[in-house]
Amino acid sequence: MTPPPPTATAGHAAPPTADVTPGPAPAAAPAPAGRPATGGLLVLVGMLLVAVNLRAAVTSLGALLDEVRTGLGLSGAMAGLVTTLPTIAFAGLGALTPWLVRRFAPARVLVIAMASLAVGQVLRVVTDSALVFVATSALALAGIAVANILLPMLVKQHFPHRTGLVTGAYTMALTVGTTVAAASAVPVAHAFGSWRAGLGVWAALAAVAVIPWVPLALRARAARRAAPPTVAAAAPARIKPERTRLGWAMAVYFGTQSLSGYAIMGWLAQLFRDAGFHPETAGLLLAGVTALGVPVALLMPALAGRLRTLRPLVLGLTAFSTAAYLGLALAPRGAAPLWVALLAVGQGAFPLILTTIGLRARTAEGTVALSAFAQSTGYVIAALGPLLVGVLYEATGGWTAPLGFLLAALVVQTGAGMVIARPRYIEDER
Repeated sequence: MTPPPPTATAGHAAPPTADVTPGPAPAAAPAPAGRPATGGLLVLVGMLLVAVNLRAAVTSLGALLDEVRTGLGLSGAMAGLVTTLPTIAFAGLGALTPWLVRRFAPARVLVIAMASLAVGQVLRVVTDSALVFVATSALALAGIAVANILLPMLVKQHFPHRTGLVTGAYTMALTVGTTVAAASAVPVAHAFGSWRAGLGVWAALAAVAVIPWVPLALRARAARRAAPPTVAAAAPARIKPERTRLGWAMAVYFGTQSLSGYAIMGWLAQLFRDAGFHPETAGLLLAGVTALGVPVALLMPALAGRLRTLRPLVLGLTAFSTAAYLGLALAPRGAAPLWVALLAVGQGAFPLILTTIGLRARTAEGTVALSAFAQSTGYVIAALGPLLVGVLYEATGGWTAPLGFLLAALVVQTGAGMVIARPRYIEDER
């Protein structure tokens, strides 16, 4: 997309949703700029249902990985591939989402994404082949990868004046889905006598998420067919966040906070077990990070949407995370609930960056481009977290070096956060 002319952005006086398209045809501009569309309640319900699904397929598998390995005879290398597959899918397939949105209505893309998630989850629990299991898991994750990128764009498009509130709502739904799937996968599997039930049950939730998007996709298709040819042909030039300082700062912030998040989810329970906690207690402490993160996920976007600069939030989250890492290194057993609470607040960097994606773009096109670049690049960085923590843990036999690595990553995260804290828009950067 061609950057807006200076007359439209002088002083950045215009709000992010302002019509910045030059020329004598203002009627064509509001659609991509994100003016609220009809069917707002249906869109909101659809977004929340999608958000609940965004991690269930991943965390349910993590909870049942031992049973899946035994049931399918997965080798260590294959099991490693399965656990790394989410970040690979989110990085690679998420980058394709702007290309899809330029060719199809977002509602139609979401129908296909959620259908892929549902079908993939069904197929992977009816097979006895390890290779088919990996392939169908990849199909399910492809749907999640696309939806990850689309949700910030849909907030911008349909709720431009409630970015913080709506982002907080869907981030909270995502967190609830993550927690419930992780906590209930094993009980469901035990109740039905098979790990297949513990994984397959979430396909029904994905199928439900398809329902609101079907009428929205049909409505969008009808509107596109009825649009005048001149309007339909007015496709803007591509926005390229990879050529901007803001785009890279967003990607680094997203990547480093995700790196820490994946490392915590993968290794915190082991840290507590090494500190002398029983396995069940260590698991509950890990679950506490996610559970306490639910109100943080709701409040953080609301705060971000009201502040002119995000520096207080960036620095505050850094302070909480720093205190948690130091506490875990020095006294992991003495004040474990406190460290868990501090980690939960520090992980508020995730809803913060999701909100910032919408705040740093003027248009829906800018939002989806920024979302795709920040998330796809960020997940490449994030994939290093659990791996490097594991390598350092094995090499040193303790947690000082892994926690030192997470503190170093936090320094990088904070530096990138200070760049994205200042109000600016991706469309304005060359």
